[in-house]
Amino acid sequence: MGSTNPFNDNLSSFNKKFFHLTLYSLLPISLLCIYLILLSLTPFAPTKLLHSTTISTYHYSSTYSSPPSTSFVGKNKVYDHEKSCDYSNGDWVSDMRGPLYNVTTCGTIKESERCITNGRPDLGYLYWRWKPSECNLPRFEPNTFLNLIKNKHIAFVGDSLARNQLESLLCMLSTTSTPNLVYQDGKSNKFRKWHFPSHNATFSLYWSPFLVHGVERSNEGNYYNTMFLDLVNERWAKDIDQMDMIVVSTGHWFLLPSIYYESDLVLGSLNCPEFNHTQIDFYVPLRKALRTTLNSIIERKVAKGNRIDVIVKTFSPAHFEGDWDKAGTCSKTKPYRKEEKIVGGMDGEIRRIEIEEVESAKTKANKFEGIRIEVLDVTKLALLRPDGHPGPYMNPFPFANGVPKYVQNDCVHWCLPGPIDTWNEIFVEMMKRWE
Repeated sequence: MGSTNPFNDNLSSFNKKFFHLTLYSLLPISLLCIYLILLSLTPFAPTKLLHSTTISTYHYSSTYSSPPSTSFVGKNKVYDHEKSCDYSNGDWVSDMRGPLYNVTTCGTIKESERCITNGRPDLGYLYWRWKPSECNLPRFEPNTFLNLIKNKHIAFVGDSLARNQLESLLCMLSTTSTPNLVYQDGKSNKFRKWHFPSHNATFSLYWSPFLVHGVERSNEGNYYNTMFLDLVNERWAKDIDQMDMIVVSTGHWFLLPSIYYESDLVLGSLNCPEFNHTQIDFYVPLRKALRTTLNSIIERKVAKGNRIDVIVKTFSPAHFEGDWDKAGTCSKTKPYRKEEKIVGGMDGEIRRIEIEEVESAKTKANKFEGIRIEVLDVTKLALLRPDGHPGPYMNPFPFANGVPKYVQNDCVHWCLPGPIDTWNEIFVEMMKRWE
């Protein structure tokens, strides 16, 4: 019988342990190498992301959210630009770079939206940036936008938010190329046209708060609006053949007392108690007006055989703390925090109607060549920015002589520069995806 060698046994045991230890250590090293290779292929490295979105994050989730995309690379969720992205869901994140322009370098800003020169003391509202949950929203590139619209005519049609957005867009484009004001309808500034000679690009503004034919309320006349829901407003519609793209904005004027007509008959009225009309809310008239508008664009473009792109901007909520006509204010200086506000109630219903009507119009337009209709969904990101309105600084230095008993506030429109610039950042990404 031979005896066992304890040294050989120990050596065998050691070899086995060493083999297992080496095997286990190689696995994480291999995974790390794979991660570094993938990271080097990713167009947005973490250091870049941190540079643009630092300090703090306000998160937002909505009851009206689109299903998340699955085409991302890495944990930073960098999406293929060709894939769809829901730009409406995301966070307002701190960004110390600030806006592209200021009130002294842009001459197209309405006086009531020049918040800084009107004496607004806090400037923190300028240093927030919208970060979508599913993708990256690049900083606005004026040259890219101008190249996309070279030799084209873009019309902004609708209410004062259409004007507000166009003025923001002109300011951002002016950092690269100066536009010429080539048409102005009197002193009201409700109908204007600008031309960029560098790219032969034209922008028009058409005041039409109902989109359809109607008569606006006034201080000198009736306190209510009159709308003809089945007749498009020819003040802008007669020029459809000259337009390559139409950006539509409506909503706030439908909240006011109104009488509605259809087929020359009274359909009903809103908050006009002295008339013997059926009292109806504004949701049905809003839907009918938007449907008439989109159908008219499709029918007229089909008849002429011309191409056109149509973008419907969703409702931008107001932020009056109290009634707008009873000294309501908007005094907040920061975005709303996580789940302080979600889209719902009237804001959510208006947004839902607008999206549904766009989807219905897309179904009709798909039967023809050259008509594209999309939604520019700003409702959620606008809801979170109560700090972005002029408030009392719609007028110059409202507290220069102390605090008056009554101060008029604007909690509907947006300071320029301000959060509304984000609408145009999303706008250009939609156009890039189309191209």
